[in-house]
Amino acid sequence: MARLAETFLARGLSVVRFNFLYTEKKKGPPDRMPRLMECFRAVVERTRRERSPARLLIGGHSMGGRTASMMAADGFESDGLLLLGYPLHPAGQPEKLRDAHLPAIQAPTLCLNGTRDDLCRRDLMEEVLTRVGPSFQMHWIEGADHSFHVQKRSGRTEDDVQAEIGDTARSWVESLMAA
Repeated sequence: MARLAETFLARGLSVVRFNFLYTEKKKGPPDRMPRLMECFRAVVERTRRERSPARLLIGGHSMGGRTASMMAADGFESDGLLLLGYPLHPAGQPEKLRDAHLPAIQAPTLCLNGTRDDLCRRDLMEEVLTRVGPSFQMHWIEGADHSFHVQKRSGRTEDDVQAEIGDTARSWVESLMAA
């Protein structure tokens, strides 16, 4: 996330990073979704209080993005949703989709996943996309895995991938501001 945050900042997009409570403890399994959402809400509310942003997007990578998407589906107020490496299913368990809430999202959404992501099979996500609204945009990062790493043989570098993610996100945010 640190590298992604730098990529966004270099393109004029402000970022607030945080760790969920369970990661701060450095032990035990992830907290249950209600606790994750409580933590996320607290961070957003503090951001609103301290920074008073003109526009506020929520999102995150993997679990953070999933948490933000569930909040958005519940009607949490934001100007948009940015999902990075959305974990559509657990690794090796594509039958356990985490998609039931996605059609309920009303906020403009940009989802970026790698084509080699073990937690988001492209064919399964393409099927999910038929059930979400037109404000949900999907962008595939060719050759990237769940952490947006690419293999050397792909002919792409980590810098190429970061630039694609940053440029795609910046264009999307600009389109939101123009609307």
